[in-house]
Amino acid sequence: MATRTQSLSEQDLRDLGFGSVVSRESHQRLLNRDGSFNVERRGLHFWSSFSLYHALLTMPWWQFVLAGVGWYALANTVFALAYVACGPAALASTTPGIEHNPFLRAFFFSVETLSTIGYGNIVPTGVAANVVVTIEALAGLAGFAVVTGLLFARLSRPTAKVLFSSHAVIAPYRDITAFEFRVANARSSELIQVSAIVLLSRFEEVNGVHTRQYYTLSLERDKVVFLPLTWTVVHPINETSPLHGETQESMRRSQSEFLVLLSAFDEIFSATVQTRTSYTSDDVICGARFANAFMLDAAQKFADGAGKNKKVAVDMRLFDIVEPVERALNR
Repeated sequence: MATRTQSLSEQDLRDLGFGSVVSRESHQRLLNRDGSFNVERRGLHFWSSFSLYHALLTMPWWQFVLAGVGWYALANTVFALAYVACGPAALASTTPGIEHNPFLRAFFFSVETLSTIGYGNIVPTGVAANVVVTIEALAGLAGFAVVTGLLFARLSRPTAKVLFSSHAVIAPYRDITAFEFRVANARSSELIQVSAIVLLSRFEEVNGVHTRQYYTLSLERDKVVFLPLTWTVVHPINETSPLHGETQESMRRSQSEFLVLLSAFDEIFSATVQTRTSYTSDDVICGARFANAFMLDAAQKFADGAGKNKKVAVDMRLFDIVEPVERALNR
């Protein structure tokens, strides 16, 4: 086994955000493929850690729609009960079919008032009913303003949709080998100033203690100006690399995990977006390389037939395809 590069100190472990306890005790995966951390915060009161605005912005769309429909129905039900409490003569109706059902009459009148429709076939009578109408009108205006703001915030929130290859590979590279994975922009927008940080996490014996160590992997190129096609992130495995002399089995024994952080500037949002993922030793294929995904000939024929300039294309069906090679790890 080759000499290791200097591992991060205790203070560095804390600065990374994982902490010494996680480094020594936790043997589970730190970062999932979807970018979520295997961390649970305990000891905080619910209301001290809960943010309704953050929850409404980050929850899935189906949950957001259900929450909106639920609050709309609840608000109308509450105001309908308030109208019913004002007495049987609080609402006068000319609509046949509901004049003998006080709750339905009050509910549909609440819907008309809250949404500022006002058909006029149900009218409030008396001071109490008109006070409830006044409160509901104000609540309706404020509620729709809040919902509009939330919708705009959800739609305008800058997010990245970057594809990471399903596997990383240990592939031949300039008479040595290299740790590699692919990334691509899944949206039609352009990403510029794309940078990558790759961190290796694994367990080692340090002063007789089985603890997790962290290494920042140096990349052949840690930044690209544009990402119109695909980018293969490469870490050369030379004599100074933490991966020098490693095998598939040794990486599995040390529970090696490669943490990836990608940052870029999105031209559409005019903001910096970030995304992350990780690869475990089971996600790394040794002695393989990525298949060529460029479709220069097909794109050239299409461009010639369309009378346009020639373009280079990428077949995303080949994005995750790897090919075996004879050379394995650098030993």
